[in-house]
Amino acid sequence: MKKNPDVSVTIGKLHLANPVMVASGTFGYMEEFKDFLDCSKLGAIVTKTITVKPRTGNPAPRTCETPAGMLNSIGLENPGVTAFIEEKLEKAARVGPPVIVSIASEGGLDEFAVLTKQLDVYSSVAAFEVNISCPNVKHGAAAHERRLTAQDAQATAEVITTVRGLTEKTIIAKLSPNVTDIVEIAQAAESAGADAICLVNTLSGMSIDVKTRRSKIAMISGGLSGPAIRPVAVRMVWELFRAVKIPLIGTGGITDTASALEFLIAGATAVSVGTQNFINPRVTIEIIKGLREYLIENDIADITALTGSLQT
Repeated sequence: MKKNPDVSVTIGKLHLANPVMVASGTFGYMEEFKDFLDCSKLGAIVTKTITVKPRTGNPAPRTCETPAGMLNSIGLENPGVTAFIEEKLEKAARVGPPVIVSIASEGGLDEFAVLTKQLDVYSSVAAFEVNISCPNVKHGAAAHERRLTAQDAQATAEVITTVRGLTEKTIIAKLSPNVTDIVEIAQAAESAGADAICLVNTLSGMSIDVKTRRSKIAMISGGLSGPAIRPVAVRMVWELFRAVKIPLIGTGGITDTASALEFLIAGATAVSVGTQNFINPRVTIEIIKGLREYLIENDIADITALTGSLQT
């Protein structure tokens, strides 16, 4: 029985000491969690999503609890790319794990290009997570009628092609579960040059206060995360494992080692923990320890042997 199994994984050009990372928007810029855990032990850190200009985000209330989950409509609040570079980036990079910067556009391909150009020159940016799937940002008078980029294969390909043409760093496409055919979208991202797929972002949902007959969040609907969406996310990882050749990062309702293992067995190379960080800030460290113990108990020498090992 191997007492020191190999838990390292590779995603594009990224070499991670272990497959456990934190999801964008749930870990701030790492400063917020440094007193709760040793962040240097994480496989990677994904920053809050950055846009070209600062965003104040959506009006409050922005979050509410739901059965086995949480609704949020933060609206990509962030300081903008210039302030992020000046105030956040190097602090995060000094901790140790690769820093994956999540980027999003408020107005088309040009902003993805601007963000990529500005950030690509910094060695502290290990990779880009291209967030084309946030359900909580609206643009224009007819925004409610528009589809997310991640709901359209051609639009997905156009964004990834734009970013790919401006960087040699690893590109991770973050996809939405709010689609009819996740395979079509993922294959478009892969063909356009994505090195990996992260799935899933939040499911669209809403919750009503029956006493006031008002939505519990100001934007009426928002993104549902937490254990409630895990079965959907695991199923989509399994579908894509058989449909694309690039690595998958599974996210959605991971709360412990067992739920992380579900994603790996379904086909993920790595996992990203989100909502559970708010409940147990040390959950990622516990999962890393738990994965090692699982490998030892099951006499598995390399964690990559678990990827796609589902018995059917």
